[in-house]
Amino acid sequence: MKRGFALYLAFLVFMTCFLGWYLTRPKVLTVGLFAGSNWNVPEGDSYALLEEGIKRFEAEHPGVRVKYVSGIRKDDYSEWLAERLLKGEEPDIFVVPSQDFDLYASIGALLPLDRVMNKDADFDPSVYYPKALEDGRCKGISYALPVGSVTTLMFVNKTLLAKEGIPIPDNTWTWQDFLRICKAVTKDTNGDGRLDQFGVYDYTWRKAALTNDARIFSEDGKSADFSSQNMEEVMRFMAELHAVSQGQEVTAKDFDMGKVAFRPFTFAEYRTYKPYPWRIKKYSSFEWDCIKLPAGPSGSNSSIMQTMLVGISARSGEQRLAWELLKTLCYDPVIQEMVLTKSQALPVRRDVVESDRAQELLMETTPGSEKMDLKTVSEVMVDCMTEPKFPRYKEAMNLADNRLYHVLQENSSLSNALSQVQKEINMYLQR
Repeated sequence: MKRGFALYLAFLVFMTCFLGWYLTRPKVLTVGLFAGSNWNVPEGDSYALLEEGIKRFEAEHPGVRVKYVSGIRKDDYSEWLAERLLKGEEPDIFVVPSQDFDLYASIGALLPLDRVMNKDADFDPSVYYPKALEDGRCKGISYALPVGSVTTLMFVNKTLLAKEGIPIPDNTWTWQDFLRICKAVTKDTNGDGRLDQFGVYDYTWRKAALTNDARIFSEDGKSADFSSQNMEEVMRFMAELHAVSQGQEVTAKDFDMGKVAFRPFTFAEYRTYKPYPWRIKKYSSFEWDCIKLPAGPSGSNSSIMQTMLVGISARSGEQRLAWELLKTLCYDPVIQEMVLTKSQALPVRRDVVESDRAQELLMETTPGSEKMDLKTVSEVMVDCMTEPKFPRYKEAMNLADNRLYHVLQENSSLSNALSQVQKEINMYLQR
């Protein structure tokens, strides 16, 4: 009897101690992300923004620690994350590669966020750019929040246009305006019989398709349409544009030397290009401005938005805390401001981008940005589109790049050539 009571008492003491330890133990959240830039540009400390977010989160949540694994290369990250998911060892929250997003959402690897978003009185989804927030949805359900994004604008060599007596186009300009200016500025300026001043560098069929509403892929990514009227308009325009340079290749060096009127840049490319004044000092000085991309006859002055998404593991044992951390990284206005100073991207909160403080931060961190008006950038962000996220999208587009390059070089029937490209891309997608 006494022995039984002693055992019972010992069990109670053990359970009390265990419960006390369990309730007061430090809680740990894990984060998954890769080293380097999401936008394929040089980046200093790719963990700086995360560490600032962690510092802020831990200060507001005593007893909670956040850990992350460093050193995973972007090219290896998708495979690393897939292995963690297969083993049931994925982080509580993690960057979701765009090509894997639909898959992870459909197999239940990501926690649906609508319920927690709707219940959180401190969360207002309307502050985001609609397309950025929409990018984290699959079949109408939110599975991830955006943390940063970039869009593409047309950068204009103001000095060259002024020399030629051509005003800078406004944000409603068209392909025909673009073509007319390119023809007007393309010339041999030194009389050696070779063109040395050009209209545009690095403008591809992809940008033309975007601004002519050429919707190439089905929503499920299993079929492609390259034979539409809109796509034929794209290729005819590209042929006209290429003919302006008379077969002469326009290079990045030509642009650096101030000999090119237009060049599309993503916001991240712009920010990494501007801090290198030696490029301009070494050659010739010219002033820039930025405007929207020119609209095609069947489209608009639209642009593409690339978004970095972060989601919560459906198996996280700390889903409430994981949501709070996700909200700190992707929603907190202080951290969103830091996107401008700790990365090469844009914040995804419209109120942050359009603030006077954001304009000041951009000028402080990117020398020569006086002419970069974030209000114009914000307009582009509102009207832009996002890239498809089906698994083979990038490979299919690279294949299309190759085939369409040859279409432009040949003089065969355009409709027949595009039908052949469509057949080949569809065979690839349906393999």
